[in-house]
Amino acid sequence: MAEVSQRKGGRGPTASLVFLPLGGAGEIGMNLYLYGTGIGRNRQWLMVDCGVKFGDERDPGIDVILPDITFVEQHRKHLQGLVLTHAHEDHMGAIPWIWDRLQVPIYCTSFAAELLRRKLAEAGLLEVVDIRTLQLGDRLSIGAFEVEFVAVTHSIPEPAALAIRTPSGAIVHSGDWKLDRTPTIGPELDEARFRQLGLEGVDALICDSTNVLREGHSPSERDVADVLAKVIETAEDRVAVTTFASHIGRITSVIRAARACGREVVVAGRAMRNVIEAAREVGLMKDLGTFIEEDAYGFLPRSKTLLLCTGSQGEPRAALARIASDTHPKITLDEGDLVIFSSKTIPGNEKSVATVINNLSLQGIDVLTSDSALIHSSGHPRQDELAALYDWLQPRAVVPMHGEAEHLKRHAEFAVETGISEAVMAQNGQMVRLCPSPASVIEEVDAGRMHVDGNILVPDTDGPARARRKLSFSGIVMVSVVLNSKGKIIGKPRLQLSGLPEWDIDGELMHESLGAIVTHALDAMPSVRRCDDDAVTEMLSGAVRRLSLQIWGKKPRCSVIIHRV
Repeated sequence: MAEVSQRKGGRGPTASLVFLPLGGAGEIGMNLYLYGTGIGRNRQWLMVDCGVKFGDERDPGIDVILPDITFVEQHRKHLQGLVLTHAHEDHMGAIPWIWDRLQVPIYCTSFAAELLRRKLAEAGLLEVVDIRTLQLGDRLSIGAFEVEFVAVTHSIPEPAALAIRTPSGAIVHSGDWKLDRTPTIGPELDEARFRQLGLEGVDALICDSTNVLREGHSPSERDVADVLAKVIETAEDRVAVTTFASHIGRITSVIRAARACGREVVVAGRAMRNVIEAAREVGLMKDLGTFIEEDAYGFLPRSKTLLLCTGSQGEPRAALARIASDTHPKITLDEGDLVIFSSKTIPGNEKSVATVINNLSLQGIDVLTSDSALIHSSGHPRQDELAALYDWLQPRAVVPMHGEAEHLKRHAEFAVETGISEAVMAQNGQMVRLCPSPASVIEEVDAGRMHVDGNILVPDTDGPARARRKLSFSGIVMVSVVLNSKGKIIGKPRLQLSGLPEWDIDGELMHESLGAIVTHALDAMPSVRRCDDDAVTEMLSGAVRRLSLQIWGKKPRCSVIIHRV
C-alpha cells in the first residue's frame, strides 16, 4: 500500500508525520516505535524505546526475543536518535543486542540511564554508547523532532510520556502510565502540563492499551502499600515478598512495612539487588536502612525476618523458585512462613508460577496472591484513566499501542465512544499517517522478530527454534550407513533414536523395528541407485517415517548420514 499525500494545487507530495510500530503493537512487550517526518525516503526518523520480550515453551531454548530492525537499517542514515520512556526490559532490553546496527545517541532519564549503563557494561559496550541524561520536564531538539519529557506514574521510577513536535504536526506518545494520585515514589503525573499541551493542540495520541478491557480506575500504589503493611504486621513467622525487580515503589513500601514492625530485610536475587543499587545511585530509596546479607539469613529470628526475592513470574533460576524447590544454597523457608506474590502473572507464565506455588504449599508454607488481597496494582490505565487523558489532551486522533490485537481493537472502539474523531488500529509493520489528516494506515513494511539463542542473535522464522519445535513433538532418528563408491553396503546400518518411545505398538523394540526397515530398504535399492547420496537419503528417511507412523502414530525427523569408502 503506497502513501499518497498531495499539496494543495497538485504541486506534488507534501511532508507528513508517520508512526510505525516494529514491536509492541499486537503484543505486550518488545516495544519499538518509529516516528518519521518529511517526504518518502528522505524522512527523518526518531526511535522510541527498544525492548525485548521473553521466550516461552513455543520457542525452545530461546530466552529473549527482540524486534527485527531491518527497516531501521535501511533508513539508518536518517535515524536521529533513540528516546527511552522508562527502564523496563520490554522498553530498553534490546539495546545491547542491536547497538552496532543503530549507533545513535540515546536519550533517557537518570534511573533508566543508570540501569542501561549496567547492562552495557556487562556487554562490554559502556564506553561506546552515547547516553544523554535528561530530567522530567526537559525539552530538546533531535533533528527535526522537538521532544519533551512529561512526568507520568508507572511501576518504575521516572517514567515519561513524550510530547513530540515536528514541522508536520504534534503528537503525544504516552509510554507506559497510569493515573495514580498517591504514588509511593514521586513525582506525580503532570496533569497541568497535559492540559496545557491540549490547549496548544495535539494531532494524535499514541497510547498504552494494556488495561483498556477493564472499566474504572486502577488502585493507587498507596492502597497497595497499606494492605502490605497490615499483612506483614500480622504475620507470625518469616515473610517473603516477591515482586517485579524493577518496581522500586513496591520494594520501598515493603521495606518500610518491615522496618515498622522490627523486621530485618534480606534481598535475594541478582536482578533485585542490581536495581536497588541503581536506585540508590541516583538518589532514590533514601533512609531505608541497610540490608542483611544472605549468609546471615539463617541466624535471624523467624519473626524478625523479611525476605525480598526475585521470582514473581516463576523463573526457574530466580531466587524464589530455588527456595521453593529447596535448592537455594543459603535460604530456606519453613512450615508456617508466608510468601506474598505482590505481582500479576504475565500471560504465558501461569504454569511456572503454579509450579512454584505448589512446591511452597507442599512444604506447608502459606502463599498470598493478588487474587485474594489488594497486594498488587497494575501500572497501566483502565478506561476511566484513558478518558481523563483524552479530556486533557483533546487529540484529533488516537492510535492504540502496547497491547495484543484484542486490546488495540477495543481501545480504538473506546476512543470513538468517548468522542475522539479518528481512531486507527495498527499492527507491527503498519505505517500510520498521523498528519495531515485523516489518520490512516498508508504502508506496510516487514516487521519480524529475532531470537537470542545463547549469546547469538538468530532469525525467528528459519532459526534453530523452528527445528527444536519439531523435535519436541516427534523426536529424531539418526541413521548412519557405510557404502563404497559402487554402492555396495559395508557393514550394518546404525541407528540412534532420541525422543521416541522404547517400545512400539506391537511390543517390539522401536530401535530394532526401525533398524530392520532401514536394512530392508537398503537391500531393496539397486546398487547403482545406492551410488546417489540424495536417493539413499530420500529412500531411508521415507521408510523410517512411514514405519514410525504405522507402529507409533507419529513421524519423527530423520537424518541420514552416508559414509563413502
